[in-house]
Amino acid sequence: MTDTIVATDYDFEDLSIESAVLDDADAELRGECARTPEEVAEAAAGADALLVQYADVTDEVFEALPDLQAVGRYGIGVDSIDVDAAAEHGVPVVNVPDYCIEEVPTHTLALLLACVRKVPSYDRAIKGGEWDWTAGRPIRRLTGSTLGLVGFGKLPRRLIELVEGFDLEVLVYDPYVDAADIDAAGAEKVDLDALLERSRYVSVHAPLTDETRNLIDADALDRMREDAIVVNTARGPLIDVDALFEAVEAGDIAGAGLDVLPEEPPSDPPLDHDAIVYTPHVAFYSEESEATMRRTVTEDVLGILRGEAPRNPVNDVNGV
Repeated sequence: MTDTIVATDYDFEDLSIESAVLDDADAELRGECARTPEEVAEAAAGADALLVQYADVTDEVFEALPDLQAVGRYGIGVDSIDVDAAAEHGVPVVNVPDYCIEEVPTHTLALLLACVRKVPSYDRAIKGGEWDWTAGRPIRRLTGSTLGLVGFGKLPRRLIELVEGFDLEVLVYDPYVDAADIDAAGAEKVDLDALLERSRYVSVHAPLTDETRNLIDADALDRMREDAIVVNTARGPLIDVDALFEAVEAGDIAGAGLDVLPEEPPSDPPLDHDAIVYTPHVAFYSEESEATMRRTVTEDVLGILRGEAPRNPVNDVNGV
């Protein structure tokens, strides 16, 4: 019997990579443009598996798709998928936790350096006919400073390796990681208050949960140094951006590098300020990482349909 796999939504040019994985399988691949639960339920009627990029997959979706056997998420985060509801319906959810282990730390460092050296504002000024190196004052030396990492998964661990040559003191806040593990990476485990108070650079890498939503809020920003720069390449809602914008405008912190925002794309343009550098949720991307992500999640979903154990399970479903 032919399995139906529905890509609910995607911003790739086509589904050629997925099609290549399924070439020898008895499976039909269908691409849709469905984002809301209602759209997904309608577009994926009769589906055996879903490939999901941005769509919300809620309990209502699982109720509407009784034949569903697997959901694959293009990427690491699964906050758009109700994984508990999936488990209740016996549907395994898989992601791709390591496809961009080089790209995200590299992009994080790029945003940090752009903010520290004020590259975008110099570039904008020169293109506007202004040639004045003093316009960027003050610029602080990166080497020998303190970097605070909020969250300590694979990506911030790789970031520590990338910044090794800058001789940074690295602080880590992650209540779920042992101090010995952090020490072994050459960093110091601290509580959040200590990290905010001591770090010149704060890089956010936590997953988005009820516990971490707005983790960096107005109170957290008040505890930061005036020369602090905040970088977020994880999830937009980890930071209260309205409070962040106020802090930057008031000069309470020095700046920010944001690859993610609470609303993407934002309905209103975000604060236009030289001290804030934006990129459009692109930290994950390279041609190589995208191909790996698409191939891996499709292979995992296909394996589940064939009765194999998932390679990258997110929830616990018995019998898979």
